[in-house]
Amino acid sequence: MAIEGIIGRKIGMTQVYAEDGRAIPATVIQAGPCVVVQRKSRKEHTNSKGQKRADLYEAVQIGLVEDRKVKKVTKPQAGHFKKTGGDVPPVRVLRELRVSDKDEAKVGDKISVEIFKAGDTVHIVGTSKGKGFQGVVKRHHFRGGAATHGSMFHRAPGSIGSSAFPSRVLKGMRAAGHMGAERVTQRNLTVVRVDGDKNILVVKGSVPGGSGGYVVIRKG
Repeated sequence: MAIEGIIGRKIGMTQVYAEDGRAIPATVIQAGPCVVVQRKSRKEHTNSKGQKRADLYEAVQIGLVEDRKVKKVTKPQAGHFKKTGGDVPPVRVLRELRVSDKDEAKVGDKISVEIFKAGDTVHIVGTSKGKGFQGVVKRHHFRGGAATHGSMFHRAPGSIGSSAFPSRVLKGMRAAGHMGAERVTQRNLTVVRVDGDKNILVVKGSVPGGSGGYVVIRKG
């Protein structure tokens, strides 16, 4: 199994027209190019300190190569990229993808958007838009109270438990709180177009997060 994923940055939404004239809502993603920064393997190998070790799983760590250079590199980051032997310059965005133990991927390998083609099914992982602190009506779709006749109960949460027994709020009670800014996976999206020269991927439908947010695209 080859590497079946790539890191991208959401550009925004648009619409494309099918051959029969239908307008298809679509999201445009700047996908890649990416480079393999680290290989994790169950097989015993020697690390940069000369120690023999083995990881608990098979995976590759990939980095998104962007136009802008990384200006400030911390010492831990510099050390991490130094282990590549100078093959990989420091990058801002790193993600891990699982691979099989038979995969021959190695540090320095390049990944482009051309691993996808029109018609492929993909899963896209991103961070949803943050909504801040929200009430129960917006956050949990509570119905709320009557709007008229002086009810004086409109968007309040209402009762949150019994008083005598159990004299506490039960765990899992839906209440107001922070909403959004969570990891979200949008599954089974269809690839509409692929532009290898410009590293552009167009998928049907919406993708988690706002424009400029980073996403991981995996084959379905």
